[in-house]
Parts: sequence; structure tokens; C-alpha cells
Amino acid sequence: MENPLTDLSMPPLASAKYAVHALCDWRAFAKAKLDSLTKPPGSLGRLEEIAAKVVSIREQESPGCGNKVVYVFAADHGITEEGVSAYPKAVTQQMVRNFLANGAAVNVFARCAGAEVIVIDVGVDAEFEPHGRLLGKKIRRGTRNMAVGAAMTESEAGAAVAVGRTLAKQAQLQNRGLIAVGEMGIGNTTAAAAITAALSGKPVAQVTGSGTGVSPHALIHKRQVVERSLSVNGLPKNSSPFDVLHKVGGLEIAAMTGMVLEASEQHIPVVIDGFISTSAAAIAYAIDPKVKDVLFAGHISDEPGHRVLLEYIGLDPILNLGMRLGEGTGAVLAMMVIEAAVRMFNEMATFSSAGVSGAL
Repeated sequence: MENPLTDLSMPPLASAKYAVHALCDWRAFAKAKLDSLTKPPGSLGRLEEIAAKVVSIREQESPGCGNKVVYVFAADHGITEEGVSAYPKAVTQQMVRNFLANGAAVNVFARCAGAEVIVIDVGVDAEFEPHGRLLGKKIRRGTRNMAVGAAMTESEAGAAVAVGRTLAKQAQLQNRGLIAVGEMGIGNTTAAAAITAALSGKPVAQVTGSGTGVSPHALIHKRQVVERSLSVNGLPKNSSPFDVLHKVGGLEIAAMTGMVLEASEQHIPVVIDGFISTSAAAIAYAIDPKVKDVLFAGHISDEPGHRVLLEYIGLDPILNLGMRLGEGTGAVLAMMVIEAAVRMFNEMATFSSAGVSGAL
């Protein structure tokens, strides 16, 4: 089996139409066009930065953001045995069914954004009936308890990474203009906190929040569990990103890591959501820093570790709405901002075409 972390197969060749730009600085091209539009230079603020970044990712003169999709990766976590969540493990499978019934927040926001919702069972401790928007890619029925040993074997983590890579390759073949990554997995804020502490070197107390809303007393316990998980697994000393992933990560986090890695190779813009999906993006960034070039941070979560991870990668969030739900909700909302920026770039008149006088 190919190594899912190092599969660097190239995307299809660009069309002849854009071949002339092979040596072009796409950011410079985008800035020149943005400055020609009927507005003072820079007056649309970060929307101009967003549009220029999409142009540079897609390497196209007029990139599209249609055919949008949010992938919701679902998996259970053995760490729930330690009582780290305010909700029972069964909520993972129950929410998967809610996604498929179009009843969750991510479904509502996706309808607003015109994005398809695809759910991937990469490790839920349950079986589901076949469904058109459910992909059964189960590696195992949840991770092991990382407080007593590695959450996954290297092989299991690698297989989950490969799931994400395969989906990103398919997204390229399907001409997806913009993809978002979300997740569902009771206990996964504990895994994300352990990943954050291991990658950043920050104290556990600084990166571990209440997740689903545990009490102050339970938060103390949760932080102790994270500390124990890091100690038992010998982290973060001399650890590779993949060591961190398989020892204290989750199957859904591994799959999102693979999706980010492959989307970078396929030149697909990726909108990451909150704390959990950003922990996957941070693993991908630690493996290959160039993934930052295709990433958009949909929002900033109320989870304290999220800000640490965004600073670690070097991303500025598009939205700040005090959200901490997950599912891909913040990423899908940000999709609408990104699409507006790209449509502005593609559709707005220039001073010349509109017959408007430029600055003196």
C-alpha cells in the first residue's frame, strides 16, 4: 500500500488556456486585476486577500467557487471511558443519523451556502443503513483509550489518512471549487487538546477547554486526562507529527489530515472549521508546511486551543461568532464569504470597462 503521508502524485495538467501562466506570479496577477476594479485599491479589505488566495491556489484567471461540498468525518473515541465529555458516546452515531436526515446545524447552513453535505463514517461504533450521502470507510469502531496507550496503530492511522487523500483526489475529479472539513465525535476535543499541547509545547491547561460544556470540576479532570495521555504515550519528546496523530489523535482527525495533505497537491481550496479540524490541519502542516497555502480558517472557536493552533499554522480566521459546535458549521458559513470574494473578482467591472475615471 502506498504511504498516505508521502503520496505526492501530481494533479492533471492545467489546460492550454492557462499554460501561458506557468511562470506567472498568480498573486501579482490577482492584485493587478483587483486594483483595476471600480473601487479604491484595497477598499474591500480581506475580501481582496481571499480572492487573490483562491486565484493562486487554483492558478486560474477566473476561478469558480461553485460545486461546494462539506465533508463531515465521524468517529468515536476510546478516551470517553475516562468521563471527559458532557454527552454519552452514543451521540456520535445519533448525530450521524441527524446529518443524514438534514436536521443538524451544518445541514441548515449548507443549504444557505449551496453546499453538499457528505458524511464519512471512518470510525463510528455503530453500523448504518446505506444512504446516498454516507460513505462507509470505517477503519475500526472507535479509537482505543489514549490515556492507557496509543489511540491507533500506525497502520490504522495510515489507513484513515488514506481515506481523506482518496476523497480529495475524487473532489478534484469532480471539479469541486471549494471544500470544507467538519467532524463529529464525542471526546474529540480531548484528542485535539492533546495534539495541540504536543505540537505547540503549550501547557495542557492553556489549550484544553470545556468542549461540549463540561463543568469546572470536570474540566480539571479532563486536563488531567490529557496530561496522562501525553505522559503514557511519551509525548511530545522527539515525536514526529505522525507519532502524535496515531498516539493521541482520532480516526476522523487522521482522515481530515489526509484530505488537507492531498487537497494541497490537487490545488483545491480547503476551509477548515473549528478546534478539531484545525488540529488535523496542524498535523498536516507539521508534515508539509506548504498545505498552509490552500487553507482558509473559517472561524475562531471559543475553545482556547483553537487560537493556539491557528497561530501555529499562521492563519487568520474569517469569522468570529463565538461558535464551538463543530460539524463544519463555521467553515460552511465562511464559504459564503469566500464565494462572495471570488465572485467580486470575476464579475465586478473594471474602471476601463465601466467608463469610470480612476484616481488622479
